[in-house]
Amino acid sequence: MVAGATVRVMSPEEISARAAGETAFLHWPERATFFAEREMRLRQLSRGHAMGDFLAFTADLAHAQQAQLQALQGVPIPDGRAIDEAARRGLPPLPASDWPRDPAWHRVLRALASDLQAHAPAGASPTLQRLANADEVFLERQADALLTGVMAGLDLASAPIVAGALQVYWTHMVLAVREHHQGQGQPFGRIDDETVCPCCGSRPTASITRTSGDSLGQRYLHCSLCGMQWHMVRIKCPHCLGTKSLSYHSLDAAEQSNDAEASAARAALATVQAEACDDCGHYLKMVHTDRDPFVEPVADDLASLTLDLLVSETGKQRTGVNLMLLFGEPEPPDASPHAGGD
Repeated sequence: MVAGATVRVMSPEEISARAAGETAFLHWPERATFFAEREMRLRQLSRGHAMGDFLAFTADLAHAQQAQLQALQGVPIPDGRAIDEAARRGLPPLPASDWPRDPAWHRVLRALASDLQAHAPAGASPTLQRLANADEVFLERQADALLTGVMAGLDLASAPIVAGALQVYWTHMVLAVREHHQGQGQPFGRIDDETVCPCCGSRPTASITRTSGDSLGQRYLHCSLCGMQWHMVRIKCPHCLGTKSLSYHSLDAAEQSNDAEASAARAALATVQAEACDDCGHYLKMVHTDRDPFVEPVADDLASLTLDLLVSETGKQRTGVNLMLLFGEPEPPDASPHAGGD
């Protein structure tokens, strides 16, 4: 800091008002590159990583997802009346838990399983073959378990592939709604529960700070299902919306654990942080594009599982959901302190 410089600290209310007035609320996935960018980051992170084989397999899955996203078309989406009704009720128009799924997602899943067979490790082949031949009843039960957060009956070996197909399906629907309403205004907007995705109601995987245009330095939550990113001011806990007791943890800071001041300084500059709230006892990862322009929330979350272990030792509970690797017992969807109702 320059000697003698005056720093004005804005109040939380000023920050919130400025962000709401100048920052785009939504950051959309790009059909042509969405999963391809995830693949690229996963391959970069897999080199020399202790989980390298898993990250490489997930990169192969992202590659197959990209092909399916670009090929998928013709599935039902909510019409203007349904979108208006959802907005009136403060609910997401494409709710993950009870949207009537089109069987098209089964075809996506079988295509993913087939594409992965060529390069999958030997241990994954039986699971992929089982999915390729699975009946619709099994697939729908697996989808229900994943989308409602109920672990009972969930086949953990199949879950990443089933989730991959559902991600393609929901991302396509979100983009199809946007394309259908081109020139008619914004089809998605704020809902009553700002801690979940305004499009599908799913919880975020992580948050990401953006460094371009009107979004410079702003924090967006990244949906674990449809890939939409929605803005939330950085002074708020993304779980309880509190503003008083946020702290930041990083793997870099852990290396300086015996020096509190050095640890705090390193945590403040880390590319991947865990933002923890003492009020509600939860944390969510945050990745920063100004520190690494290639960060991707799903990929960097997977590659930083050691950080989850470190933060969990402090008693904090993970609030982010990564459908590529489920661990622990997820909270039910209505456990959010701000869950909306009818």
